[in-house]
Amino acid sequence: MVKICCIGAGYVGGPTMAVIALKCAKIVVTVVDISSQRINAWNSDHLPIYEPGLDEVVKQCRGKNLFFSTDVEKHVSEADIVFVSVNTPTKTHGLGAGKAADLTYWESAARMIADVSKSDKIVVEKSTVPVKTAEAIERILTHNKKGINFTILSNPEFLAEGTAIQDLFNPDRVLIGGRETPEGQKAILTLKEVYANWVPVEKILCTNLWSAELSKLAANAFLAQRISSVNAMSALCEATGADVSQVSHSVGTDSRIGSKFLNASVGFGGSCFQKDILNLVYICECNGLPEVANYWKQVIKVNDYQKTRFVNRVVSSMFNTISTKKIAILGFAFKKDTGDTRDTPAIDVCKGLLGDKAKLSIYDPQVTEDQITKDLSMRKFDKDHPAHLQPPSPTSIKQVSVVWDAYEAVKDAHGICILTEWDEFKKLDYKKVYDSMQKPAFIFDGRNVVDVKKAREIGFIVYSIGKPLDPWLKDMPSVVILWHFSVHSCIPSYLKILICRPALMSSGPQWLTAAGAITIAADRGEAAQQNLHSGTIQFHGGCGAIAAERSEKSKMPSYLKPVGAAAIVAKRQLGPNEHA
Repeated sequence: MVKICCIGAGYVGGPTMAVIALKCAKIVVTVVDISSQRINAWNSDHLPIYEPGLDEVVKQCRGKNLFFSTDVEKHVSEADIVFVSVNTPTKTHGLGAGKAADLTYWESAARMIADVSKSDKIVVEKSTVPVKTAEAIERILTHNKKGINFTILSNPEFLAEGTAIQDLFNPDRVLIGGRETPEGQKAILTLKEVYANWVPVEKILCTNLWSAELSKLAANAFLAQRISSVNAMSALCEATGADVSQVSHSVGTDSRIGSKFLNASVGFGGSCFQKDILNLVYICECNGLPEVANYWKQVIKVNDYQKTRFVNRVVSSMFNTISTKKIAILGFAFKKDTGDTRDTPAIDVCKGLLGDKAKLSIYDPQVTEDQITKDLSMRKFDKDHPAHLQPPSPTSIKQVSVVWDAYEAVKDAHGICILTEWDEFKKLDYKKVYDSMQKPAFIFDGRNVVDVKKAREIGFIVYSIGKPLDPWLKDMPSVVILWHFSVHSCIPSYLKILICRPALMSSGPQWLTAAGAITIAADRGEAAQQNLHSGTIQFHGGCGAIAAERSEKSKMPSYLKPVGAAAIVAKRQLGPNEHA
């Protein structure tokens, strides 16, 4: 009887092995992990992860041909096929910090496999790893165990949390990569026969090792790219009065594009997208492809921008201050039907709101208070993250309460931020919600789950990603000043992006509050010749405030002169003696 052992009892290893056990009754499957707490949970009625349908699969197989154990060495030693499904986080220090994959756990697993093996084995990469990882693993295995043959395969997972069991039952494809040698091809056939117990043969794709490893990174990068693309369009929709849902539908009906992953949101999250794109960026840089690396960086930059933009919209809409105001956070997981909070947009949004001294009341049906507190206390590895999204102080964490009822979360709140598309949020009694809140009552829908028309009829001021703006929001336009400068520019970094709330100014040029919009573009020194009305311009938005005194005869201060090109985007009404 074939024996399979999987190292790692997490979101990938547990469900994948459970389905293999269910579909392959003649194969004994053991999932091992060094965490006794996690293994105990897998052996209980309360599994360590939430995934629709997983409970039923585990119950059918556990104790028959599916086992969970902390005796890692024993089961690895006895196995014919060893899957490695350990964490491969982004490095936080040293060479490649913030981008490269940290293969510490993978290397440790490989050395352990070599130490305990007494017979030939097929070792399968299930974790997402950089291209050429298999080559490094081969060297570790062969140099640490003479006389035993190890064959490395790449079998990346393509699961979507929330639908993982269905994805395993009916996969779009199963990808197996191996060496183009007799031994490699034989190993591919062995694993192919396992999946062929329920997956149509035509859906089992066989490639070389490097293609399989890169395909996983490429797949996640392409999916994240689509999300950032539609989110970029959502910002333009808000600026022009278009509806991102209508735009997405129009675009998605093109058979060359398709409709999947075109839902605008507050941003993507999960354990894979950002991590894998950063890994891809690092690989490109290491291979002398800076232009390709910069292309993929933009996917993450747009995602960060979307979260920052959402926070700024909340603050600016609520009179430019949320200090001591209660804001209800509905949803903390990165998507519905999972309790996974890894890289969830909710973390950055909450940190941004806490940075403006808000009080948060958080509700998610599958995320514990301990997990939320841990996430909000955690420091980001990404050094390029916006400063106001860095970890809040212990004092601000005290401004967070976690509740187990949506109606309790919204009670006496000034605003609601919907950050996860749980179905129950569509079914809430929003009249009841409105009656329990402070007035004016705001909804900031980061997932487009609320019926905007009905909510506004109730009395809510509604902001929905990519939708035509509420009249309230139109009356309080944001003026964004973007400085695009060369590497030699002397402009301080904090002046790169300033968010201005002209409707709230106590003083300032009237042209900043006008409804018309024009773009003033100046190149290099020409920017210094622009004349503005005298008065004080006050810039807000958590980036600090600056004041610039201008008269008709004065010239632009030296610190505002960009060496490269400068662009000023402002809502401006031209006076009789003005010109652009």
